[in-house]
Amino acid sequence: MTSKRSLLGWPVLRQATGADRLARGSAAASPGAAQIARTETADRVVPSVCPYCAVGCGQKVYVKDEKVIQIEGDPDSPVSRGRLCPKGSASKQLVNSATREFKVKYRRPYGTEWEDLPLDTAMDMIADRVIKTRRQTWQWEEDGTRVRRTMGIASLGGATLDNEENYLMKKLYTAMGAIQIENQARI
Repeated sequence: MTSKRSLLGWPVLRQATGADRLARGSAAASPGAAQIARTETADRVVPSVCPYCAVGCGQKVYVKDEKVIQIEGDPDSPVSRGRLCPKGSASKQLVNSATREFKVKYRRPYGTEWEDLPLDTAMDMIADRVIKTRRQTWQWEEDGTRVRRTMGIASLGGATLDNEENYLMKKLYTAMGAIQIENQARI
């Protein structure tokens, strides 16, 4: 048997026996009404595009103190009209995840042990090696024919890259003078 005291805890009975019987005041008020949305506290909103697939859904990236605090669909985007798939909705985790890596594993030439390098250092090392290789292997001409190329740089793209990523890679490597550009999906 249910006691009278436990029945009065029911929201409908509290409303019927309380001062706000039509539920137009405190009975209908949301407990979170005093909370402020993260988007309202942002310093700025940066328009962006979701990085996950080739659809290119529009995003609004809310930034406060130079940190991403929220990512939402952009209602002005003609592609997605403010909607994001589950991956796009979770893209804030790309920049804010506690498991995000900011270092790489590197084994020096002839080394036997791996060491941690900061991501910025690794990127600088790659850029330096690309520039050095291009300078060392650059050909202006071959057998009297102007070729303006390097045979020291090549690219083999993965099958998970979409058309847009492959297009950008082709443009980048061609601009560097590389001519050996292929994609695994075509092989």
